[in-house]
Amino acid sequence: MLQRLVELALYLSVENIERVRRAGHELLRETAAAITELHSDLHVTTEFSGGAAVPSLRRTAGPRGTVVVGNRGLGGFKNLLLGSVGLKVAAEATTPVVIVRGTDEGTERGVVLAAVRDEHDAECARYAACEAEIHKASLRLLHVWSILGSAGLAVTMLDDVEEIVGEHVHHLIAVTDRIRDEFPDLNVQAEAEKSLNVAGVLVEASRHADLLVMGGRRTPGYIGPTLGRATHSLLHHAHCPVQLIPRHGSGQGSDS
Repeated sequence: MLQRLVELALYLSVENIERVRRAGHELLRETAAAITELHSDLHVTTEFSGGAAVPSLRRTAGPRGTVVVGNRGLGGFKNLLLGSVGLKVAAEATTPVVIVRGTDEGTERGVVLAAVRDEHDAECARYAACEAEIHKASLRLLHVWSILGSAGLAVTMLDDVEEIVGEHVHHLIAVTDRIRDEFPDLNVQAEAEKSLNVAGVLVEASRHADLLVMGGRRTPGYIGPTLGRATHSLLHHAHCPVQLIPRHGSGQGSDS
């Protein structure tokens, strides 16, 4: 905090720094009051940090917390694009991160959507199932894949294509069976779709969901220093909040 204030002092007067402090504390008070009014049984605490945003959020969340950030940056595209803080939080996360997107209509669709790539996303699907159970919603497991992304331009024979299709169906069935076994009372729907635009299919599917849950696979334990293409697109364009779950174990490498 001291280092951050010293940096600010190079550009701002003491009066302006104090004005920033007061505005920050006032924003926290107003936000806490609004949350308490909506959820009177919820214990709300606030903290004002003078440090850099991303490290402060990670420190406060700790090893078991969840970081929730908004989607509007401070640049010229603030109504569309995720800001730099949100992107960096998502890319460097070691715990779940929720990017709040969508409209302020408050209309519930009763669906939690989970993007499933393979068996390594079972934990991601489990998070989605827990959310669906809490909110008495149904769970939609969606596996979207591209033939070019799976085998490149070398695929020329029908047998090769059929084998690839079988592998993708197997991935989805394996995750679906596990979720249905663990959550027998939950309405679970599973779908597989082939498309050249994986992110586009997921963005469109998010129109009909209250929450989209997806995994990240980069460095073990992290979503990664850089986000994959599909993840990056969803954080900018999804029509509902997006929850990113760090993937652990093998099978981390991906460009999606």
